[in-house]
Amino acid sequence: MLEEDTGRRHQTARQRNLRQQRIADYVVKKGSASAAELAELTGVSVMTVHRDLDELARRGLLRKFRGGVSAQPSTVFESNAEYRLNAHVETKSAIARLALNYVEPGMSILLDDSTSALALAKLLGEVTPLTVATNYLRTIELLKDIDDLRLICIGGDYSPTHDSFLGMPCLETVERITVDATFVSTSAMNAEMTFHQEPEIVMVKRAMLASAQNRMLLMDSSKMPRTALHRLAPLTDFDRLIVDSGVPETLVEEMRSRTHVDVANI
Repeated sequence: MLEEDTGRRHQTARQRNLRQQRIADYVVKKGSASAAELAELTGVSVMTVHRDLDELARRGLLRKFRGGVSAQPSTVFESNAEYRLNAHVETKSAIARLALNYVEPGMSILLDDSTSALALAKLLGEVTPLTVATNYLRTIELLKDIDDLRLICIGGDYSPTHDSFLGMPCLETVERITVDATFVSTSAMNAEMTFHQEPEIVMVKRAMLASAQNRMLLMDSSKMPRTALHRLAPLTDFDRLIVDSGVPETLVEEMRSRTHVDVANI
């Protein structure tokens, strides 16, 4: 009898995990969904869906709002890594291709845990030898087998939401190195300031900027003009900003009064 009860509990837990994964995949693909829509998708009650959404929100995978759930960012919530990986892919690739012009063989560079920097990482095999440091697990996996590339893996407390390493060990490692250039992105900016929703991310990105002789900001047009809860750094702290042609020309000109701006055609 006890074995049967244990077996049923395991089966129920497995069904719940599969259902929550299906919900997360669906919302990440669509951007947002209502609780009623997800109940129809999974064949369970709306009440059960709300319990699943509470768990997914607690894990930082999705953001609940009245009547539904979203994978999209807000001023206080950053999208999870899975959503960002599939958002604005072509735009980020165009920005990365332009950013590659500022990477030369023999350089040391630092990449943050953004998907924009990941797009640049995909191109680095073209300009080796290089030394690359990063705290993003996907970038580490991508670069680990590239010939003539020395990879420095920045560890720390693993964040499932960002698929990267953060916390004090990460900060201390970044503060102990000096690189030729750092390539970072963030979740929001306007003509004067960059922003992020999470203070822990802000601290790591600031340390990366302080560790580099040249500071490069990669931003697609979906991120501007927008703000988020925490200020990261003024635009004047960056040596160069690379955006795409979806940014309004008036905003580009205003930003050019504060730093060098390159525009990637899409």
